[in-house]
Amino acid sequence: MRKTNLLIRQAACFENLDLKATRGLDKSLIRDLFTCRWIGEHRHGILTGATGTGKTWIACALGNQAAREGFSVLYTRLSRLLDDIATARLGSGVGALMRRLARVDLLILDDGMMSELTATQRRDLMEIVDDRHGSIILASQIPLSSWHRAIGDSTYSEAILDRIVHVAYRIELQGDSLRKPACGGTAPSGSAIDQPASHLGETTLK
Repeated sequence: MRKTNLLIRQAACFENLDLKATRGLDKSLIRDLFTCRWIGEHRHGILTGATGTGKTWIACALGNQAAREGFSVLYTRLSRLLDDIATARLGSGVGALMRRLARVDLLILDDGMMSELTATQRRDLMEIVDDRHGSIILASQIPLSSWHRAIGDSTYSEAILDRIVHVAYRIELQGDSLRKPACGGTAPSGSAIDQPASHLGETTLK
């Protein structure tokens, strides 16, 4: 079956990733993730760290590498996805949307767990996770230890995180924001994991 590349507007790639950067990156793990074997094994990825440390850039670089390898990829912010589902539910498109999400090989959910989910959003997130046979990347500036509180209900949080965390590779980025200019200089523009979120091409689900 032909795969479709749904993440085509972000130029992030492994070749531009600066593994010398002091970000707490495990070089061996990063190189292994870029083989995309973990997607074939239906495992997940969790990227955490302070704002500006490169979570989105790395997530999109992994997505673009997956697309190169023939996997279908979809990038969206978690809040946008939940809004899209709520909008689809007002009409008759929610079933088709959920089926589309379930078919994607790699679903990248950015800016996750930024605020406490509503009861409806918890159920929607549970359905997304439970229906999927593919992989998920969750990127968040909120520490993993606080995700239970963000999901908001102990039963749902345990069920959702149990399906993700135990089969996920985890990258916790460290350091200051890469968007900050160096002392006496200007912000870098050519090195890896320094691209601001405004440069990203986000897919809106229809």
